[in-house]
Amino acid sequence: MTVPTTTALGTVSRAAATAAAAAGGGSKKVMITGVGKGLGRALALELDKRGHIVIGCSRSQDNLNSLQSQFSSDKHLLLDADKSNSSVEELARVVVEKKGVPDIIVNNAGTINQNKKIWEVSEEEFDSVIDTNVKGIANMLRHFIPLMIPNKQGIIVNMSSGWGRSGAALVAPYCASKWAVEGLSRSVAKELPEGMAIVALNPGVIHTDMLTSCFGTSASLYQDPDTWYLVYSL
Repeated sequence: MTVPTTTALGTVSRAAATAAAAAGGGSKKVMITGVGKGLGRALALELDKRGHIVIGCSRSQDNLNSLQSQFSSDKHLLLDADKSNSSVEELARVVVEKKGVPDIIVNNAGTINQNKKIWEVSEEEFDSVIDTNVKGIANMLRHFIPLMIPNKQGIIVNMSSGWGRSGAALVAPYCASKWAVEGLSRSVAKELPEGMAIVALNPGVIHTDMLTSCFGTSASLYQDPDTWYLVYSL
């Protein structure tokens, strides 16, 4: 749900290919937050087709059950979890116990405020956007990077937006959160050891629930998540 970009970075499948090449090939363990719908779901299904192991989390057990029923194998791990610090801490423990350390992490979970001028946005709504889009990613980095460092490899993709490098009326909290994602990603890239990488990915304009919330019926003019993946995958 963003402005078009010429730096879409390919997609996570390219990251998977890069990680596989660095490690001598084979399937990779790809962790995706917000895997229950939208881009996260489309990405999970395509990675399943390509033989990678999906580790996904979502706040909706119904969405997880639906996704599981569409996988071609039972090798994946789907967990009901949110992005709070305590939940992510437990998530990391369970993931390592059941699947080991992920090779790739896609911080995809996100939310947007209702179309409102900033002085009309409640404290609760503003906090919800920041807690999910910024603090949620920070919590993932806090608990998973230390697990990845000993392996001296790993790729982290933080879903950003064209609005992370510009601004738009009525969605100031969302824009602010994506500017934060860009800055956070660039800064952490300077902290990671050799062999690891972190990037902020602007996926382009996608017809998701978030796009509908701010574009209304015109959101249907844009590509859906499944089409997005086919366009940008290898």
